[in-house]
Amino acid sequence: MIALTSPYLWYTSRATGLVALVLITSVVVLGTLVSNRVGGKKIGRFEFNELHRSLSLVAMTFLLLHIVTTVIDTYAPTGWLSALVPFVSRYDRVGVAVGAVAIDLMIAVWVSSLFKSRVQPQTWRYLHWLSWLAYVGAIAHTLLIGADTRSAAGLALTAACAAAVLVAAVWRALTRPERAHRRTALSPLAPSTPPRSTSRGAR
Repeated sequence: MIALTSPYLWYTSRATGLVALVLITSVVVLGTLVSNRVGGKKIGRFEFNELHRSLSLVAMTFLLLHIVTTVIDTYAPTGWLSALVPFVSRYDRVGVAVGAVAIDLMIAVWVSSLFKSRVQPQTWRYLHWLSWLAYVGAIAHTLLIGADTRSAAGLALTAACAAAVLVAAVWRALTRPERAHRRTALSPLAPSTPPRSTSRGAR
């Protein structure tokens, strides 16, 4: 294999990794807003949902750029397989493995959202719980292998992202509304309460 390494690849990998972390944080926080049916007159639940979906796509794009620039830079010999399969990297095996698990979980959540109409609502909801575990893996990967977390600014950014998701998780647990029948977080236009049944004699 031809050696390919450059400071530009190294800095691009670091930059796309941090941007991906910020975007994934935003996606998770927005997901809690959608799940808890937050919305008003100016910004409704539909707008929150569309922003959640759009940011998910952008986050996956930056994540892909982070993976590509990391793998093709031979200074850190990770290999393409290590992006999805844990413990096959020759470089920082544990740190890369945690990142691979996080990526696998993110892909599972993202694909389930793309095929939401073909997945049972309860199954879709269970799959979406994996996003919390994937985020924990992303934070752990950043702390274990991220060069920028060795600086005060990088560590502060990572801590701020983790704190934002932690606050969102606590807020969701404390204020989570009762779900309507067969309703998921990605169907914000569904009625919040099931229709009342009427007796035959009622007009």
